[in-house]
Amino acid sequence: MARIRTQEAPGGCGCRTISGKRVMENGKMHGWKQSVRRRMAILTGMTLLAGGLLAGCSGGISTQKTEKGYRAVKDADFQSAQQDFETAVTEGEDAVQAYRGLGIALMGQAKYKDAVDAFNKALAATDEKMPDTVKDLLLYRESAEYRGADYAAVIKTAESLIGMDEKMKEPYFYRGAAYLYQGEQDKAKTNFDYAVSLDPSNYSLYLNIYRVYNDNHLSAVGDEYLQTALGTEPSDAEGYYQVGQIYYYLEQYDEAAKALAEPIKEKNVPAMSLMGQIYLARKDYDNAKAIYTQVQSIDPSSTDSYNGLALCALAQDDVQTALQYIAQGLALPGNEGKQDLYFNEVVAYEKSLDFLTAKDKCQKYVELYPTDEKGQRELTFLNSRN
Repeated sequence: MARIRTQEAPGGCGCRTISGKRVMENGKMHGWKQSVRRRMAILTGMTLLAGGLLAGCSGGISTQKTEKGYRAVKDADFQSAQQDFETAVTEGEDAVQAYRGLGIALMGQAKYKDAVDAFNKALAATDEKMPDTVKDLLLYRESAEYRGADYAAVIKTAESLIGMDEKMKEPYFYRGAAYLYQGEQDKAKTNFDYAVSLDPSNYSLYLNIYRVYNDNHLSAVGDEYLQTALGTEPSDAEGYYQVGQIYYYLEQYDEAAKALAEPIKEKNVPAMSLMGQIYLARKDYDNAKAIYTQVQSIDPSSTDSYNGLALCALAQDDVQTALQYIAQGLALPGNEGKQDLYFNEVVAYEKSLDFLTAKDKCQKYVELYPTDEKGQRELTFLNSRN
């Protein structure tokens, strides 16, 4: 039976979704803890898949198709973006801009090897007068290599970046993560510690390190970084939100709620969504529904709010209401933030014992998110029911 998906605490590393804090078994809700998968973007202090045109690259050359491609990327319409960038290349638009955009569009479709090729072509079109552009492209390439689990390449790219700027935290983080996936814990820790030393107040960095350790079944080591982060006093509402995320991962929900009070007072939507997840973890569905409804009043385009309301309904065995919320969320423009909705649609049909429809929905889900191992396993389960 499928595991319900909740939104990951938004922000920070650019990661959008994790498998949820709750699992459906025989129609009952049970608590659980799930690791973050490598398919997610983890780039501390940067937001992948949200890039625009690089300043000063076009040199007067037309960028019409390239600009259209970046607009499609912003809407998470990666297939259309790919077509636009490929046309831009064919029509002779700026090669750096077009191949960079093509790489981002391919990453959005989990075509990581092809994305690396595109970033390499963009790099080949640069010159010695474009060091910042080269750095930007190497960071994107490193992320594509990381998502594609090519850890030897990640380490090599990290070394290139460190050679350009030894004070960048991102390559040390990536190199540490690559070493950890290769089983070299000492090297991983050395790189993580150095990354933290470069930006000791960056809560997102601590969270990213924790996620990597958690993914490698070493959450106790990752917890040490979270505890270190908690020793840094927040200076603004965003900082309190980040602290709330840390307490959430530690499952210290009372402390998380206290930290979130300030950003919620300022109507910070990610903080409000995270509070909704805390209410869900506490099985306080009335307050969860109330805060997700409030999120909708502030941001009608919030897919998180529709997913949260659907989760409340599913937890109370109201499948039809859950499906209504999911349909409303999926009807919003663009594709950004809809993965959880698509997955929980499968869950809802399973819960109603409509396995044929669940199988059809899961097949479409796997086509949209081919690297999601949970989706692949769910499809295997549904195929076994025939």
